[in-house]
Amino acid sequence: MGCLGNLLWLIFGGFLSGLSWLLIGLLWCITIVGIPVGAQCFKMAKLSFCPFGKEVKYGGGAVSLLVNILWLIFGGVEMALEFAVFGLLLCVTIIGIPFGMQMFKLAKLALMPFGAEVR
Repeated sequence: MGCLGNLLWLIFGGFLSGLSWLLIGLLWCITIVGIPVGAQCFKMAKLSFCPFGKEVKYGGGAVSLLVNILWLIFGGVEMALEFAVFGLLLCVTIIGIPFGMQMFKLAKLALMPFGAEVR
């Protein structure tokens, strides 16, 4: 299911969600201070392009908490709302429920992406 799910995912919204992460990562990389944040956004874009068969484990420390707070102020809430709305729209049909669940996983990740590990 992983390969087929990822292929269908790209068609039905995964491509746009991955582009969102890439765009935010590029905006963060404009400044030298934001490069580590942009690098994490690129990792999340990789997950967003192919989420089926991958698991996210949350952790981190004080530095992750501080960066997550900055992330929430500068774009995390808007991105999480975007994924949540797309998830609700996809869950309207029975066929879209697995894709909606992946959007909800990405919405949670968009709130606190730093300190998260993708397996």
